[in-house]
Amino acid sequence: MFKDPIQWLMIVAGGLIYSIGLNAFLIANHLAEGGFVGISVLLLYVFHLPVGVTFFILNIPLLVVAWRIFGHEFVIKTTAGVLCVSVFSEVTKFIAVPTHDQLLAALYAGVVTGIGLGLIFRTGATTGGADIIARILRHYRGMAMGRTLFAIDLIVICVVIIIIGKQVAMYSLVALFVSSRVIDFMIEGAQNGKAVTIISDKHMAIVEEIHKQLERGTTLIQATGGYTGTDRQVVYCVVGREEVVRVQRIVHEIDPLAFMTISNVHEISGEGFTFGDDPRRKKGLLRSR
Repeated sequence: MFKDPIQWLMIVAGGLIYSIGLNAFLIANHLAEGGFVGISVLLLYVFHLPVGVTFFILNIPLLVVAWRIFGHEFVIKTTAGVLCVSVFSEVTKFIAVPTHDQLLAALYAGVVTGIGLGLIFRTGATTGGADIIARILRHYRGMAMGRTLFAIDLIVICVVIIIIGKQVAMYSLVALFVSSRVIDFMIEGAQNGKAVTIISDKHMAIVEEIHKQLERGTTLIQATGGYTGTDRQVVYCVVGREEVVRVQRIVHEIDPLAFMTISNVHEISGEGFTFGDDPRRKKGLLRSR
């Protein structure tokens, strides 16, 4: 299951942080949430049912179905996430940060809940509910999970419009959007950069200048032109966001006709980004790739 106990701690911490964001900013300011937590929050507003208990009960039949379809490993991970959210959402009910500015509450709610869910998702666990339904529909119908999750959130928000009002629904959408962006940040990592692909007849001169000026490694990829059938080397390198302009300048100065593409990359690890300086490089024993 989880060989690393840190993963268990991340699920617990994620459930706690998510629940604090839920109670302190969403519920305290009468905002809504998406998915099964959103349904539980609506039932709290209308029938005063406890969010944690409702959320757990709603997930029981889904967990049983998921056990039969996906096996015990996925269900155990998901049950851990469900239990943490269910328990901590009741334990942290006393934490409330009411404000007259619902937009500010939505922004803070999105950030805090996004951090909590991001920690849980990084372990491979989920918080059940809509995620299980999305996986089941993908398994049997081939439906994309993103579309299913969006549809469920949309249904919940529509119910919010009917029961609570349009203004609350709009602020709740802001919280959902911010939360999704924070989740992406937590999963993809803070170490972002740019991948640069360069096609030029003067590739070696470009490589040398990148090594010299940026001290970044490069990779030469053997390629063949689809139209001309000519063999040539393609230069590939990953640089920090602030270094992209310098790469563009180098390429333009050496070969103004070079073909270059730049794309986003996430979670960069390795020499030059996360390993620090290698002592062999200082001695000239390590060459750039």
